[in-house]
Amino acid sequence: MMTAHEFTAVPQEFDGKRVLVTGGTKGIGQAITARLREAGAKVLATARKPSNDRADQNLFVATDITTAEGCAMVAHAVHERLGGIDIIVHVVGGSSAPAGGFATLDDGEWRRAFDLNLFPAVRLDRALLPTMLDQGSGVIIHVTSIQRVLPLSEATIAYAAAKAALANYSKGLSKEVSPKGVRVVQVSPGWVETEAAVGLVNELATSKGTDYETARKTLMDSLGGIPIGRPARPSEVAELVAFLASPRAASITGAEYVIDGGTVPTI
Repeated sequence: MMTAHEFTAVPQEFDGKRVLVTGGTKGIGQAITARLREAGAKVLATARKPSNDRADQNLFVATDITTAEGCAMVAHAVHERLGGIDIIVHVVGGSSAPAGGFATLDDGEWRRAFDLNLFPAVRLDRALLPTMLDQGSGVIIHVTSIQRVLPLSEATIAYAAAKAALANYSKGLSKEVSPKGVRVVQVSPGWVETEAAVGLVNELATSKGTDYETARKTLMDSLGGIPIGRPARPSEVAELVAFLASPRAASITGAEYVIDGGTVPTI
């Protein structure tokens, strides 16, 4: 019997498709990479450091895509190792800003937020879109965040602003390239219980002298609550991405799909 953590890939749904997944070795990115490979895709993953479970080292690029040079390396690898591109999933992102509100965020913190959460997508799209336009087909999925409409001012205001910029860019890009056969879609997760998120909750539990479940609930409450009572799972986000990247979603472009357990309290 399958558990809620597992998925069933549609056999050969992505057979022969060439895919790039940024941030593809951990959390959401790792789940998406596994999901698309399970359905037949040839997936090139990129991250700063390799994971331990890579089946094919030729399908991984270790580089820092917060830099123009790193993005150029990835674009070159796509052409050399995949021979082209059909699907791009931009997952890489995050925040390392200190707590303390706006006054703690200097120019460097703001630059880091945009270098990680906006510019890799802009640079890689610019490098790889010509191939998609030449073939008259392709799918680009930008993973944004509900924080673009629900920012947390204590530490992640720059991250939220960068994700809002990514969402705006994504919508604008969709209007330009959708008439030419390339779909552009946004996936907007809320809190997803990745290994990093579990580590964060454990740190919170330790600092507050409480247990994991109490700390987990405290974090959910800080988001205004999650109506389904739990965070999303990486495999659930991967399922949504797989659907949006597939021919089943052929008429979907320029849209945002929120997967947050009901966290955002507005329509």
